[in-house]
Amino acid sequence: MVSVKICGLTREADVEMAVAAGADMIGVVVVDTSPRFVDFDLAQALIRRAAELGAEPWVVATMAVPWLDRLVDETPEIGAVQLHGKETPGQVAAFSRRHQLVPVIKAMGIERPRDLAEAADFEAADAFLFDAKPPKGALREGGHGRSFDWSILKGFRVHDHEDWTLSGGLTADNVAEAIRLSGAGAVDVSSGVESSPSVKDAVKVAAFIAAAKAGD
Repeated sequence: MVSVKICGLTREADVEMAVAAGADMIGVVVVDTSPRFVDFDLAQALIRRAAELGAEPWVVATMAVPWLDRLVDETPEIGAVQLHGKETPGQVAAFSRRHQLVPVIKAMGIERPRDLAEAADFEAADAFLFDAKPPKGALREGGHGRSFDWSILKGFRVHDHEDWTLSGGLTADNVAEAIRLSGAGAVDVSSGVESSPSVKDAVKVAAFIAAAKAGD
């Protein structure tokens, strides 16, 4: 069955709501240019609450976050770190060596088939998340609610990773089609289930999760 990640959570109540609706993973964003940014203390609290409820907590970050290593070291409940910036393969490898017990998910912006070739350079990544490329001049790599041609991912694998996460522009109305076209084993949503930036809508969250699970 398709796994669902609800990302950009900023309140414990939203973590509880998402997990109750069937979310498999939740994401907290520690990129300070994001409207969904949470600081060290809140990130830790959200991660621990998600773990208590049985969901896998992901941290969405870039290598520029000065306290990322500390957060990982002091929060063993973290299930994965999603590096969603302009990290080089060497930076991803160095991070992975420092935190060998935490899976590293490399997020990549995709616009056309040739963009997928870059994934082969990230041998240290444990898995990948494919998002739409950000608009020109954007201050962050992800979280823009844009989509791309999902069909270019059909059958894609790299370094024996058959499962990867699809993100970007997903909603309850299109997630089943996105899964069908791409073959994704996991999907990630943030703005597509919000009533306003950083505020998750319980009805939209439940509808998205139901549609994703039904679209498997």
